[in-house]
Amino acid sequence: MEFMLNSDIKPLPEPIGYQDKILLIGSCFTEHIGNTLDELKFRILQNPHGILFDPASVCKSLVSYTQNKKYTRDDLFYLNGVWNSWEHHSRFSHPDADISLQMMNDATQQAHDFLKDADWVIITLGSSFSYRLADIAEGRKGEGVANCHRAPGQWFNKHLLAIDETVTLLDNSYHQLKRFNPKLKFLFTVSPVRHIRDGVVENNRSKARLLESVHHMVNKFAGLYYFPAYELVIDVLRDYRFYDIDLVHPNYSATSFVLEKFAGSCVDADTRQLMQEVRKIMIARRHKAFHPATDAHQQFLAAHLQKVNTMMAKYPFLDFKEEASYFAAGS
Repeated sequence: MEFMLNSDIKPLPEPIGYQDKILLIGSCFTEHIGNTLDELKFRILQNPHGILFDPASVCKSLVSYTQNKKYTRDDLFYLNGVWNSWEHHSRFSHPDADISLQMMNDATQQAHDFLKDADWVIITLGSSFSYRLADIAEGRKGEGVANCHRAPGQWFNKHLLAIDETVTLLDNSYHQLKRFNPKLKFLFTVSPVRHIRDGVVENNRSKARLLESVHHMVNKFAGLYYFPAYELVIDVLRDYRFYDIDLVHPNYSATSFVLEKFAGSCVDADTRQLMQEVRKIMIARRHKAFHPATDAHQQFLAAHLQKVNTMMAKYPFLDFKEEASYFAAGS
């Protein structure tokens, strides 16, 4: 008897490897993938503008990286004691406008440089709802925002992007990115996180529009692919025991399941094998010894230092400098 739908995911025809450079952008679920790849020593850059949910914000940010946009005081507004940008997450907000601008421009420069020779862009879309500035924002009425920064609700109009609007946004940013770096490949996912504040029905409408838009793009262009993170949680796991206490965010078990499927279908076999060796080192790095002065722990550190040095010599694209320093310092 079957108790779970079969998740038959077609492997990528051009799987991801350790030599690839990967830019990840989008919703909070992007960072589940990105943090895992980062810990396993992939060369990544994730969410240079911070977490972004809707296609308009994601596409605007991607285009700004190709243009290496420079932000000025005109791009900031002052609220709740800090300077903010409508195009950035609140982690870029700061009481000093110059510091805020420096962080924004440094992040854009980093993304611009990274994209020049990146191999993959992984885009995770979270919601079709776009928030746009209302009449109160003089001179910027109708402009979309990436983050509301706890501004009063009357400052915004809420808009559900139509499928053709999202397709146009994705199509435009795709062409600009390909002109900037012709070798780029794209992997789309739709976040399984439910945006329940929009309402259950509205959330499903929102996700449906994202799915249709993404598949339109994947079917239209070569080098664009889809990974079914959304379907793995909603249709395969489909049980509230795989959600956090808020019943909205997938829990550790669910995200681990999705990441396992991601590795199995999107990463090449040699890289998957190497990932297991890297994971062992990272687990050892987090080990907390009760008695660090003992011979047993010193042998543990020395053995792992030797293993790290061997792996760095064999795989020069892996960066274990921090781990090597840790194992060497304790021995």
